[in-house]
Amino acid sequence: MLHEQMLANAIRILSIDCIQHANSGHPGAPMGMADIAEVLWREYMNHNPKNPNWINRDRFILSNGHASMLLYSILHLTGYKISIEDLKNFRQLHSKTPGHPEYKHTDGVEVTTGPLGQGLANAVGFAIAERTLANQFNRPLFNIIDHYTYVFVGDGCMMEGISHESCSLAGTMKLNKLIVLYDKNGISIDGSVEEWFSDNTAARFESYGWHVIPDVDGHNRKSINIAINQAKSILNKPSLIIFKTIIAFGSPNKSGQSCTHGSPLGTSEILATRNKLCWNEQTPFLIPQKIYKLWDATIIGQQKENIWNQMFLQYQKTYPDLAQELTRRVQCKLPIYWNTKIQKLIKQLSTNPQNIATRQSSQIVIEYISKYLPELLGGSADLTSSNLTTYSQSSSIIQNPSGNYIHYGVREFGMTAIANGISVHGGFLPYTATFLTFSDYSKNAIRMAALMNNRHIMIYTHDSIGLGEDGPTHQPIEQLSSLRMIPNLQIWRPCDQIETVIAWKTAIENTGPTVLILTRQTLKQQKNTIINMTNISKGGYILQDCYNTPELIIIATGSEIELAVNIYHQLTNEGYKIRIVSMPCTNIFDQQNATYREQVLPQTVTKRLAIEAGHSDLWYKYVGLHGKVIGINTFGKSAPAHDLFNFFGFTKNHILQEINILLQ
Repeated sequence: MLHEQMLANAIRILSIDCIQHANSGHPGAPMGMADIAEVLWREYMNHNPKNPNWINRDRFILSNGHASMLLYSILHLTGYKISIEDLKNFRQLHSKTPGHPEYKHTDGVEVTTGPLGQGLANAVGFAIAERTLANQFNRPLFNIIDHYTYVFVGDGCMMEGISHESCSLAGTMKLNKLIVLYDKNGISIDGSVEEWFSDNTAARFESYGWHVIPDVDGHNRKSINIAINQAKSILNKPSLIIFKTIIAFGSPNKSGQSCTHGSPLGTSEILATRNKLCWNEQTPFLIPQKIYKLWDATIIGQQKENIWNQMFLQYQKTYPDLAQELTRRVQCKLPIYWNTKIQKLIKQLSTNPQNIATRQSSQIVIEYISKYLPELLGGSADLTSSNLTTYSQSSSIIQNPSGNYIHYGVREFGMTAIANGISVHGGFLPYTATFLTFSDYSKNAIRMAALMNNRHIMIYTHDSIGLGEDGPTHQPIEQLSSLRMIPNLQIWRPCDQIETVIAWKTAIENTGPTVLILTRQTLKQQKNTIINMTNISKGGYILQDCYNTPELIIIATGSEIELAVNIYHQLTNEGYKIRIVSMPCTNIFDQQNATYREQVLPQTVTKRLAIEAGHSDLWYKYVGLHGKVIGINTFGKSAPAHDLFNFFGFTKNHILQEINILLQ
């Protein structure tokens, strides 16, 4: 029988050939982790290459995403839809094998990774989703949801702060089906990490409540097997296996060197590596058929899924309602009665509107929709009572394993990345929350949600200087503009109850991520939002208008709408022709057809004013060179909210003065 070492070497050879062919990539980690990967994938992973979306598959996440050729090689060898030609196109435009793994782009890639540490946090989310979904749907004799989450990490992932946030929470939650395989090769781009990374990682994870298996030889199959078996035997803790490996293992002249982290080995070193590994095939990309046969997982993978399918058929017969509900949730389909129910809420709120903060409006919506969307899995970064993200039936998943709420603690970055993992796993629609200014902590995970285009609703309250005395550290200025610039991300800043429920409706129906920007302070319900409910969903609409062509268009969002409407009434009484445009979601408005956008913002009306208590730059695309923006381009101050709005010029008198100049 072919020695298993040659199966691991197939990963090494494919990796170095692809990286050399692209003249770009990271050969060191794939070569160093090949032995661990071979054991894990061939002896432990439950998956079906013919159905990468099988809900009960084990999940594998490559957190150190620069080692992408490790994953692409495995996917190719085991039978996923990645051909040799796809490997030859590594890092080329439109290929299935981009420089870092991309979710929804390549079969078998569970999440987009590359920013170090985030894949590890995503894996925590996968493990949370698996356990919670299992507790909600499994029944005696029917472990419908029963799989592991395996994640590869490197030294860089362990240095990133997000690893502390997410792994601390994972230990508290006792996520025993989460197994982290740490490639401790001691090398990063700058060289040996001992000068800047001297943590006692084993002790650190033990303090988190993890089961730690230290000092495992990552190039010894027996040691790897023993370690993984031990990790799987632990039923009350997540496990960390610390593997000692050599970066670029098999390279006779460059192994153990930092130059192999991110540069091709070179043709002469590749030849020497082939000889060192006793690899007889000298032709690049050529893998012997006997190796393909031993790697192929299509037959056994289909058999494993068939066994599960038979169990699920019996589950359907025994628990038809549960089976139907699980299928709906996994397929990300809304209940058939969704539109009827949400329209009923809209009617209720329009019949009896209230003057309340939009964070309170949001809580009313959550309370209502939670009865019809059990897939909602909420959470807050230790600001639940401020974000108003719980409801009467909220139940902590730590206290109740089949619950629906996560107390993330003060871990904004970790929370957002974990929720991305929950979303991608399937079966849940997560929503998370913190103050808007602290979205900065989460920014790269927000960006990853947008890049993966996964369903995740992010609630950011205390949206302006209106939060008052907490001062400039807590008052967002540039955050709104920076979030609006992220592709694939819908940003809503509603002005009242009706806009808030429409924002939530759109977020629920969106196939990608949504951000809801909400106030702490009370806002007046605008009568015309009820009349304009259809157009609210278009992101921007005419809230108040005049006869014929307006002399001035005022654009505003959120808490500044009330101010704009007050100005409208005064100027209208004085005989001016004024239009008020509420633009709660610029991203969606920009996607409307030219006819609608021209109807709302006709090009012939060049005198325009935008009002928003945040940075002004974005609004110039709407007001143009002849327009003006009332915004805030400095940091805030500590004072009562009323005094701050006066100080920064968000008053009727000040804005009327600016309008008089504009209309001259």
